[in-house]
Amino acid sequence: DCPQLVPSEEILIPAGEVKPITLKAKNLPQPQSGQRGYECVLHIQGVSHRVTALRFNSSSVQCQNSSYLYEGMRISELPVDFSVVWNGNFIIDNPENIQVHLYKCAAQRDSCGMCLKADRKFQCGWCSGEGRCTLRHHCPLINPYTTRWLNLSSKSVKCTNPRITEVTPVAGPPEGGTRVTIYGTNLGLTFSDMVDNVEVAGVRCAPVVDGYIIAEQIVCEMAEAPAESRPGPVQLCVGECKPELKTRSSQLYSFVTPTVTGLSPSRGPESGGTKVTIMGENLGAGSSVNVQFGNQTCEFFGRTTKEILCYSAPSLSGVGPVQISVSVDHAQIRESLTFEYIEDPTVLRIEPDWSIASGHTPLMVTGTNLDVVQEPRIRVKYAGRESVNVCKVLNTTSMSCSAPSLLAEYLPGLDTVKHADEFGFIFNNVQALLVYNNTNLLYYPNPYFEPLSTTGVLEQKPGSPIILKGRNLIPLASGGVKLNYTVLIGETPCSVTVSESQLLCEPPNLTGQYKVLVQVGGLHMSPGAVHIMSDSLLTLPAIVSIAAGGGLLLIIVILVLIAYKRKSRENDLTLKRLQMQMDNLESRVALECKEAFAELQTDINELTSDLDRAGIPHLDYRTYAMRVLFPGIEDHPVLRELEVSGNGQQNVEKALKLFGQLINNKVFLLTFIRTLEMQRSFSMRDRGNVASLIMTALQGRLEYATDVLKHLLSDLIDRNLESKNHPKLLLRRTESVAEKMLTNWFAFLLHKFLKECAGEPLFMLYCAIKQQMEKGPIDAITGEARYSLSEDKLIRQQIEYKTLILNCVNPDNENSPEIPVKVLNCDTITQVKEKILDAVYKNIPYSQRPRAVDMDLEWRQGRLARVVLQDEDITTKIENDWKRLNTLLHYQVSDRSVVALVPKQTSSYNIPPSASISRASISRYDSSFRYTGSPDSLRSRAPMITPDLESGVKVWHLVKNHEHGDQKEGDRGSKMVSEIYLTRLLATKGTLQKFVDDLFETLFSTVHRGSALPLAIKYMFDFLDEQADKHGIYDTDVRHTWKSNCLPLRFWVNVIKNPQFVFDIHKSSITDACLSVVAQTFMDSCSTSEHRLGKDSPSNKLLYAKDIPNYKSWVERYYADITRMPAISDQDMNAYLAEQARLHSTEFNMLSALNEIYSYVSKYSEEIVAALEHEEQARKQRLAYKVEQLISAMSLES
Repeated sequence: DCPQLVPSEEILIPAGEVKPITLKAKNLPQPQSGQRGYECVLHIQGVSHRVTALRFNSSSVQCQNSSYLYEGMRISELPVDFSVVWNGNFIIDNPENIQVHLYKCAAQRDSCGMCLKADRKFQCGWCSGEGRCTLRHHCPLINPYTTRWLNLSSKSVKCTNPRITEVTPVAGPPEGGTRVTIYGTNLGLTFSDMVDNVEVAGVRCAPVVDGYIIAEQIVCEMAEAPAESRPGPVQLCVGECKPELKTRSSQLYSFVTPTVTGLSPSRGPESGGTKVTIMGENLGAGSSVNVQFGNQTCEFFGRTTKEILCYSAPSLSGVGPVQISVSVDHAQIRESLTFEYIEDPTVLRIEPDWSIASGHTPLMVTGTNLDVVQEPRIRVKYAGRESVNVCKVLNTTSMSCSAPSLLAEYLPGLDTVKHADEFGFIFNNVQALLVYNNTNLLYYPNPYFEPLSTTGVLEQKPGSPIILKGRNLIPLASGGVKLNYTVLIGETPCSVTVSESQLLCEPPNLTGQYKVLVQVGGLHMSPGAVHIMSDSLLTLPAIVSIAAGGGLLLIIVILVLIAYKRKSRENDLTLKRLQMQMDNLESRVALECKEAFAELQTDINELTSDLDRAGIPHLDYRTYAMRVLFPGIEDHPVLRELEVSGNGQQNVEKALKLFGQLINNKVFLLTFIRTLEMQRSFSMRDRGNVASLIMTALQGRLEYATDVLKHLLSDLIDRNLESKNHPKLLLRRTESVAEKMLTNWFAFLLHKFLKECAGEPLFMLYCAIKQQMEKGPIDAITGEARYSLSEDKLIRQQIEYKTLILNCVNPDNENSPEIPVKVLNCDTITQVKEKILDAVYKNIPYSQRPRAVDMDLEWRQGRLARVVLQDEDITTKIENDWKRLNTLLHYQVSDRSVVALVPKQTSSYNIPPSASISRASISRYDSSFRYTGSPDSLRSRAPMITPDLESGVKVWHLVKNHEHGDQKEGDRGSKMVSEIYLTRLLATKGTLQKFVDDLFETLFSTVHRGSALPLAIKYMFDFLDEQADKHGIYDTDVRHTWKSNCLPLRFWVNVIKNPQFVFDIHKSSITDACLSVVAQTFMDSCSTSEHRLGKDSPSNKLLYAKDIPNYKSWVERYYADITRMPAISDQDMNAYLAEQARLHSTEFNMLSALNEIYSYVSKYSEEIVAALEHEEQARKQRLAYKVEQLISAMSLES
């Protein structure tokens, strides 16, 4: 019901004409008194025109007579917005957007033909008297009956004076068929005007309906030209050939014969798409050209007089040559050309197979037939967006490409490695390479640089390096390809050194402020500007004060240097004195050493001949492995069958077999280990335990275990270098699962080498130490000895003693000859029993011998008199709260006495039955006996204690322990060892020297007593070298240290200190102390750091000071020899590992080991499941789900 305008016929108003505008409407209100009437408002070219309007009734309104103008003759018709308004501001709705159309007949119609072409609704016509397009009443009459105004409503009207402005083409083949286009004015008002009325160079040209545009354009097709036709103009008549309706062109049309001479390239891929250039003469003639490759059309691209360009179609007949035919209009060119289709280019390899998110890094593409690709491009598609970059052909088999960017602009959060969704090549028309599936291009995050400073300008001294900090500077890609950084300071490049998180730029010699620009691939970043300060000129007072300060400083420096020189001379003198003292002592004890060595050698020769008969008491593989993997745990669950309480045995075994499959999945195992190591409650002991359990579980799959170990070590090296620790600290301590696994790996693989080769010199050294120590007194309480390599275990008092030989009754047969045993008169009874056991059972492994604690020593005088000797009985001497253990001297046992070892009686001879023994005194006694006998027999010992023992009594043997401790503290203030003690250490060292040398020589040579270097050593050393190469570590010291930390310090030191891991023997505390000194020397020999001796040097360093350089040269030669040996192929190594696994696959109970490992799964189940869900590979394999299944299966049984 709103008042609104209703559409009627189109409103056309000639510009400048006075006319009313009548409009249809509905619901127009009648203005009341006091209200203003209607107005029309027209908006013409930004200006509003208001015209009074009359309301006829509710459905009609008229804008009063008015004329309307608009600027310019370029617009023939102008639609104008208008509105009808009443009462000043109420606009009548115009829902259909009715417009007024203003027009000018003369605009853009400056010829008769153009004027008469105008739409009839405009009522325009051609005023021939004035030569312009007008409305009829604007054209003056000749007389009342004759007009000069022409329009289409008149009969047979024609525009005179046709004119040709342009002809194209102006040449064509005489065979005809050329379509000639003629442009001009007044070229007829109907197509029929032109039929049979066009000639080109005297040859008939038939107009074509499709190409005719009234008055403006004629297209005609040439007939064949007679021979010897000459060039000529285009002539035409409009309807009839009267002079005023006739015209000719100023351009001449000529007849030419196109020819071809060759083509380039002459070969291309069979998929087509090659841009072929055909060379020749007059190839621009005519209106159309057709090139055929065999039966296929070559897609036309463009041409000039000398060339035709077209794209080859795919070959229908595969590879091989095809004939090329060229025709221009109706002319067929006779010269024959051939084009050869060859096999499509292929891509074999892309190096590197990665880029950064912004692309533009160089890629080298290797393939076949690459030289036929004309505009090679490389493409990637990611997240729906395609990105393309260019390539450059180098030769048939290679091209260099610039990697496309992954995204149009770099978005934050793209700090992960992305895979392109699609990746391929645009090679002409070769479809097969558009998506290249052999390689999926990896995109690493873009390098990012932090701002140089908060202000944006970094103040810098001249010559000091500019450090740009950032992240992702070196993508973690495999292969040796690195990003190529260019850093510009202003316009000048600087030399660059890049690490993972910073870039070091040595700036050129500049001063002033410059913008820093970093370019890498397609990335251009400016982390800020740098202001390099100039060396400012100093004022005179400043120079004077600096000179004065400098002079004073110089005097101070000179004084300090003099003092330092004096001090260092004193130190050098001290060192020289110490060296001389050592040399003197060594020469003084040399004779004693020779004698002692000769004696020891005799004993060892006896021992060797015994060993030849009985063999070295090697532990079996299982016991050896258990002692290395789980030291101190005798009866470990992995040695037993799995036992489950209740009736869930089968279900648990089934669940554990599933767990076994998980453990054998590398993705799971690596994630499991890494997750455990990230937990704060996962202690060092846990790490060692997990490593050992995994190695026992994988005993039957050593190839897989080795692969996992290499992964973990590689991670460890990466972490070590990332955390900015010194590379030499790698593998120094066992702080990760990988390091303990490495120890266990060597333990498994070097067992054979130990048994066949290294075991003998190690066992000899152990025996030599034991024999030599037992030649002199050993304190049963403190474990100190007269002969020792360790200063801490040296008796620092003069002990009087004599060697006795006791004749021991053979325990197996009392009638056979007695066995002579060497003992000392100062030995305690337990020490004597142990020496007798060693002599009687010398060819029997320690675990199969009786224990000293289970035997009694009887001294037999005559046939019936037998006295049982004991460490303590009623005859034991007590003075001032000190009770001395009984020795042979105490019982006054003489040389060549007869003794016998008999199983211990239940009731002791010498202790009355009424003895009341206090628990406190037993425990004290027990602890004081720490060093005697075998540690595992301590619990079973029933000590003989006097009945009247008071709680304050302390036990001693050769030296009083507490006194000795106090004295030790006093003595050790200075580490300079007093001469007499050092002499003793040197004497022991000299005596044992050959045995230490033998061991070191065996361990540090690649050919040992006829056996080859174990494959495991070469393989692991090569792996460490590879890792060093990968991380660009070429410092030989670092490589040497890695190897030392990996094998000698990780495995051999452990074995040297603990021969009981390898042999069935008992290691006393003094033997342990001496082996520790040998092990320390072994460690020093593997070190690269120079150890300078000083007065505070520990005695073991002084002892072997002369030998260590020699040993070091052995180590260096050993490592160099290993490096020079041919590498072990993975195939050979895997065969060796498989063989080792087969030999020992049944040593441990797999299910028990898995059950032990499972305890860690259940403890950290949430963290493990979360880690597996986070890991992409694990998600693909649904490992988290499998772990949850396992947990639920196991928890049902628990």
